Order: sequence, then structure tokens, then C-alpha cells
Amino acid sequence: MGKMNDSGPVVKDLVLIGGGHSHVYVLKMLGMNKLPGVRVTLVAKEVNTPYSGMLPGHIAGHYTWDECHVDLRPLCTFAGHRLIHDEAVSIDLENKRVILKDRPSISYDALSIDIGITPAKAVQGASDYTTPVKPIYGFGERWEALLDRVLSTTAQTRVAVVGGGAGGVELALAMQHRLQVELEKAGQSADRASFKLITRGKLMPTHASSIRKTFLHIFHDRGIEVIEEDGVESVLKGEVVLSSGRKVPADECIWCTQAAPQSWPGEAGLETDNGFIKVSATLESTSHSGVFAAGDVASVVGHPRPKAGVFAVRQGPPLHDNLRRYLLGEKLVDFSPQKVFLGLISTGSKHAVASYGSVSFGGASSTGAMLWKWKDHIDRKWMKMYQEMPVMASPEPDVSEVALAAGPATIAALQAVPMRCGGCGAKVGASVLSRVMARLNIPTRPEVEVGLDQPDDAAVITVPPGMVAVHTVDFFRSFVDDPYIFGQIAVVHALGDCWAMGAEPHAVLAIAQVPYGLESQVEDELWQMMSGATAVLEEVGCALAGGHSCEGAELALGFSVHGVAKREKLMKKGGMKPGQVLIVTKPIGTGTLFAADMRAKAEGRWVTKALDSMRKPSAVAAQLLVEHGAKACTDVTGFGLLGHLVEMCKGANLAAVLDLDEIPVLDGAEECLKMGITSSLQPANVRLSRAVANQDGIANNPRYPLIYDPQTAGGMLAAVPKENAEACIEALRQAGYPSTCGIGEIIEHLPAVATAPEQVVFVQDAQNQFSASGESKERVRPIDLNNCETGTCEIPISKKQKAK
Repeated sequence: MGKMNDSGPVVKDLVLIGGGHSHVYVLKMLGMNKLPGVRVTLVAKEVNTPYSGMLPGHIAGHYTWDECHVDLRPLCTFAGHRLIHDEAVSIDLENKRVILKDRPSISYDALSIDIGITPAKAVQGASDYTTPVKPIYGFGERWEALLDRVLSTTAQTRVAVVGGGAGGVELALAMQHRLQVELEKAGQSADRASFKLITRGKLMPTHASSIRKTFLHIFHDRGIEVIEEDGVESVLKGEVVLSSGRKVPADECIWCTQAAPQSWPGEAGLETDNGFIKVSATLESTSHSGVFAAGDVASVVGHPRPKAGVFAVRQGPPLHDNLRRYLLGEKLVDFSPQKVFLGLISTGSKHAVASYGSVSFGGASSTGAMLWKWKDHIDRKWMKMYQEMPVMASPEPDVSEVALAAGPATIAALQAVPMRCGGCGAKVGASVLSRVMARLNIPTRPEVEVGLDQPDDAAVITVPPGMVAVHTVDFFRSFVDDPYIFGQIAVVHALGDCWAMGAEPHAVLAIAQVPYGLESQVEDELWQMMSGATAVLEEVGCALAGGHSCEGAELALGFSVHGVAKREKLMKKGGMKPGQVLIVTKPIGTGTLFAADMRAKAEGRWVTKALDSMRKPSAVAAQLLVEHGAKACTDVTGFGLLGHLVEMCKGANLAAVLDLDEIPVLDGAEECLKMGITSSLQPANVRLSRAVANQDGIANNPRYPLIYDPQTAGGMLAAVPKENAEACIEALRQAGYPSTCGIGEIIEHLPAVATAPEQVVFVQDAQNQFSASGESKERVRPIDLNNCETGTCEIPISKKQKAK
């Protein structure tokens, strides 16, 4: 990540909203054949986008979740694009800005929209008593929940699928197949689940009559009743009421009717056709130049087509071509989609039916099995395009073509970039800075006597009576390509040292560096980054009292932090006592995860969870630790968990037993280690292995390297009195730190196994236990019946025994 400036200064911003089938093609092609001077930003509500062609196979149990989802984060990392994990809710077409749900808006020079469709306005009761298929990105989880409900009972289950299009047909057959397989695995009758399909019109109305007949036969043979030309009027608990007055019993109802467009593009001012964005044959909006749309959300003038994934896939190449042409100032080219297309429609049980015009063949025959294999090959080939990325050489920066298209003012601004001097402190221009500050919601406190509200040469901050001042400083370059997220993480990381001492941060001074570029880009990037930082500062009640900004080679941010605390409540690294329990409030693993992310090897959901963890302030955690008697604490950052624990042990002249199995770990961290990927700081941290008394005995544990993994904005590591530990852990979990765990204990000294004075930590796991006498001991975990949802818990008592 962080490759925004590989192509030199940014001249134009291309923003893609949504990770649909057309956009994934554009993302990859703009990575393989970059447009120097163009920064590409993807705004995506979900970082994993489902491939519609494989979703029925996933529901039927033929594909795993990963096999049928495109992971957008590695794709963007490979291509050097920015990924903003948020939802677009509107567009300011006049000022060319995309309005986002949970963060500041972003600017664009060219915009493309591929956001799919949403559930149509449902009938009475549908929102309460149905499982909707749309939006498609969440249907997999909703289906798994339905599956669990059915398998958790032995009663007859009646399933009604509402919607007779190709999607409803495929899903009904896939769900029936999966349920029958799972019921047989559970030793139950496959007939315990019965299916009905309900459609307001004819079955598969956009296909030829021969296709309809084929699938009517398939449904008959599979024991699924098809109710045609009788729409749903209302859905009740356990019952679907039809237009004819017929009442269909339904314990589960799947809602797969014709979906509708999202409303916000039309509300923003784009011309629409029944709510769908109206575009010409070039895929450009008919009302706004530079705005494009593709996939289900688009309605192409003169080329009406069904809302099918095949058309979204086919629109990828012409969309990519015309976006490039627009950015280069060239004439756009029309695209005419085919009128007749081959459809391979699955039947659930690894068979398929071919539909091409009025011709159809396949089904539950050897031909149908052959067609499934063909479809499977096509689908896997398409997915492979976005799962295996080639190694690309970085091109020499050359923005001439895009700059020429942008006009003489842009060329003049770019010519001035190499002439930027450092004699003025490389400051950001006063006009840019003043505009940014005017747009920020700057948090303040009464203790700040002189700050940004009355700028001076320095801030003046009052220390309340009876308090001591706590000062710290932090600064680092961006490791993520989203400046807003980076601003949040940077301030959480900087405030961590203050919180770790039990102090309340009152004010910070910011040190911000933004990459060289056009004035508008410099301003927007600085505003995005500082908006993220001030959002956290406002949340934790800390003032932004001033700072310094400059231009440089890359995005970077730091803070000088001023905090206060009562002297008697200060937590210090050396304040531990024997018998205390070590507690950590956040999972570890950010170092290996982001090293993998920079190589496009980390899955998007792993990185998303890591970013969420890093953005979580530790203010409440520190307060709870103080309330539960902690006198020793530190934040887990660059030296890793072990490095910071060693500092605490040496400060207190004590030793510690660290339980490797209990340390919370971020999703994907162990998988990244298995790929051989570690942070560049890992080798330096591993030198602290001399502090581990039993390194030879524990080194083969696959989790062991994680205790050296450098963290960013990590959690609090504290020693809490044993009698308060359980209550403290529970309070922290309830306060929003769900990964909080007790990971070890403090002892006076290590036994004879420690052969050198610097050995102050004993790391144990299930096979390598520790006792004060130096002998191994069995491991016993407490039983918490309150957390046993089924009434039985599996508790490991020892290496050889288990008790239930």
C-alpha cells in the first residue's frame, strides 16, 4: 500500500464507486497499464465483492466463500490504487465531490459508478419474515444463518422462494441441493425440507419458452412446486399470502424478486431511466460529462439489456477504454452489447442448462454435467484473473499526456514542483493551510489558553493543581493509502504513550507532511488526513493546539502530546509486583499483516479488521486499568509484545511467564507468517530473544514469531493485581475491547532454566508449561458456564485428557 505517488505528482483523480464486475476489470487494467499523473481511488462498501456467476455454486456447497469473492484490497495494492472502505451516499456534481457515509467527501476529475442494485420495495411483512438475496454481497452470511436454523431442529421445514427469474431458479435449486446434502450428513431425511417457488409472472420470462419448459421439468423431477402468475401480497410469520388469496405455509422465505436501483444517483442530479443511471453507448452519463456508469446500475440508451452479470463483465473493457480516453482528452468510443448471449444456468447438483436465444439443452443428463464442467472452467478462469496478479515493473514517472489534456495551468503548476526548495522549512502554502484549517472541526479544551483559536508562536496550556504534566512525541510515514484512516491511526498511536501512563491527553501539536503536487491535491490530502486525526481527538476529548505542516516525498504525520495525571495514579513500566496478571487489550499481528498487504498477499477482511483495531483509542482501556489497580503499563508498538514486556520486567527487576496460547492474534497474522512474510523491523526485534529463558523449547511453535512482531497503535499491556484481573478483563471486553486477555503472570525470578542474567521471560504453550520450581505442569483452564450457549463446553484439562 502507499503507492499513490509512484507515477509522480497527481494531475487528475479518477474515482470508482463500487467493486462490481466492470470495475474490477478497470482496476486491474489501470494497474497493468498505468496512466501517469492519474490517481485511482476505489470507494467500496465491502472489500470482498461476490462473483454472481459462482454464488449459486457457493450456496450449493461447491465453492468456498473465498473462491467466489474478489478481494479488492490486494487488487488495489497490486495496481497502486487507493481503497476507501466506505459507502458513497451522494455526489456533489457541481463541485465534483463524492459524499461518503462515515468520513469526509473526496474530489474527482472523472467518476465511474458500478454499485449494483438493491432490494425493490417489498410487500407487507417481507422485511420481517424473509431472507433477502439483495444486496448480493451479504447473502452468503444470511444463507448460512438460515441453514443453521434448519439444521438446529428436527421439524419439517417448508421453504418458499419468491422470484421466478434466472436468479431465483438457480438459488432455489442450489439451496434444495445443499439442504438435502446437509440433512443426510446429519443422519436425517432429505425430505424434511420442502420447497416451493412463487413468481408473479411466468417462470424465467426473459428466456425462450424452451428454457421455461426445461426448468419446469427439472423442478417437477426435484419435487419443487412452481406457482406461476400469482404474486405475493403479504408475508406473515410461517405463511405467504398470494394475490389469489392462497396461503402458502413457509417456515423460511427467500426473497429474490426483481431488484431496484439505489436512489441516491438520481437524487444527486444524474439523469435516470426508472431510477437507473442513464448513459450513452460510451457509458458516459447523458447529463454530466466525466461521469460514467456500468453494470446493473446503468441503463444504456438504445441498448436495453437484462440485469445479468454477463453484461457487466462485457462492459469492463469499453469502460476502461473510455475512461482512459476521457482523462487524455480523446474522443469516446461507442459500445454495442450483443443481443443474444450464452447463458449457463446451474441446477444445484453440478449440472447446468445452456440457453442461447431460442435454443436450450442440458439438465440432469451427461450433457448437463459436461455443461457444468464448462461453466466451472469459465468461472474459475474469470476469478483467477483477479486472484493471481503478475509482477509489474514500476514505470518511470511521466505525466505529460495527462498534463497536456489538463491544460496550461496544470502544466505550469507541475513545472514548479521540481523547483520546491527546503529553505523555508518546506512549508505548505499559507493559503492552502488556512483553507484546510477553516474546513476542520478543531477540538479544544479550557486548559488550552493559547491555541488555534488565537494563533501565536507557541501553545500555552495550563496544568491543573495537583497534577503532573506528561509529554511524549511520535511521528511516522503512512503505511496505508487512505489519508483519513492514516490520520486516525497516527493520533491513536501517538496518544498511546500518554494513556499507557494513566494520563489524560489535553492537547497535541501536529507535524504533518504531504507529498508534492498540485495545490488542490495537496490541500485535499492534508484535509483528509487531519480530518481523520481531529475525529479521534474530538472523541477522546483532546485539543489540537497547533502544529507545523510541510511538503515532502511521502505522506507522514506525527504529534507532540501534552497530558496530565495525578501523581499517585501514574502507571510506569517498572511498577509491577509479583503475582500480578499480565493483560493485553488488543490483538497483535499488524507488522506481518501489512508487510503481506504491501505484497498484495493479505486478504482484505484481515486488513480491515486490523485497521479497525488500530483506529480504536485506548483512552477507556487505560482508565479501566487504573480503576482495577494497575500500576505498571505500556502500549505495545514497534518493539513488539516481547520487547515491551522485557522493558517492564527490567524496570521492575522481576520476571514474567508469558502464555503463548492466550495471546490474542489478528485474523490472518498466522497465515502471513506461514507465507514467510514478516515486517522489516522483525529481525531487529528478534535480537531480544536472548531475554527468553526457554527459546529452544518454544521456537518451533508457529505463533512464537508474533511476540516479536512490531505493532502500530497496539493495545495496552498492563500488570493487574490477581484478585482484580477477572473483573478487569470483563470490564475491558464490555467497554469495546473484545480481544482483551490475561496472557501471563509476574514472578520474582526465573528458576534454574534461566542461565543468563538478561533472561527474564519464560514463554509457555500447551506442550511447554512452567512452574516456579522449574518443573512442567498440566494446564487447567477455568470453566465459564455463562459463556456456554449449548449447555456443554469443551474444556482442555491436559495434553492427554478432555472433559465435557
